[in-house]
Amino acid sequence: MYAQAPSPIHPLVVAWRAVTPPGGRLVRVLPDGCLDLIWRDGEVFVAGPDTTARLHPTAGGTRFAALRFAAGTGPPLLRVAADELTDRAVPLAEFWPVAEVRRLAGADDPLAALEVAVRRRWRGPDPALVALAAGARAGRPVAALAETFQLSARQLHRRCRAAFGYGPKALGRILRLRRALALAETGHPFAEVAAVAGYADQAHLCRDVRALAGVPLGALVGQPGSGANRSTVLPSGSSTTA
Repeated sequence: MYAQAPSPIHPLVVAWRAVTPPGGRLVRVLPDGCLDLIWRDGEVFVAGPDTTARLHPTAGGTRFAALRFAAGTGPPLLRVAADELTDRAVPLAEFWPVAEVRRLAGADDPLAALEVAVRRRWRGPDPALVALAAGARAGRPVAALAETFQLSARQLHRRCRAAFGYGPKALGRILRLRRALALAETGHPFAEVAAVAGYADQAHLCRDVRALAGVPLGALVGQPGSGANRSTVLPSGSSTTA
């Protein structure tokens, strides 16, 4: 079971809950440029931005409650650059007081407790980062983004890494993958998906999806959660790897 909704904290924050069905699941987490603050059966940690898909075997009955932060809104809560968390899962106690993390770990309603803790630290998103993410999502070239924000290519790269965990080219590539997956989920033919999402052709789409997700686009479409969140649920015991 997976459910998500906009968090009352801000439209760029998504609250989600999940419970792994009996028998367990192998969950493929797709890159999305976001940072998640996750409670999992009393353990609280930060999931940084991924560069490629990751596989997570999850036991049946495992409970999750989490907040997902888009457009660079997560790193300021931790006072850390996003690229220090790229492809990592780090205990929250490395960033917040241990006593507070223990209270979160034992909360009766962990999602509500996470939202209260985040509200105390919330600063609001940087409009420039929101616009930068929107430009990358729209497929704007790196040079055009640098010109728009009056930054050198090196400055843009440094700012993107600090906010999103990777440079503008990688960010655009990952957001293009998410755009392609959303289009494919609505039933568009893959050739049309490639054209609309900004790929050179369908072959380019197929190569890029496999490189980032570890499987063909057809293996992702129609899977639980594939178009709505970071993860795609695979059958328990699947041998597919990223």
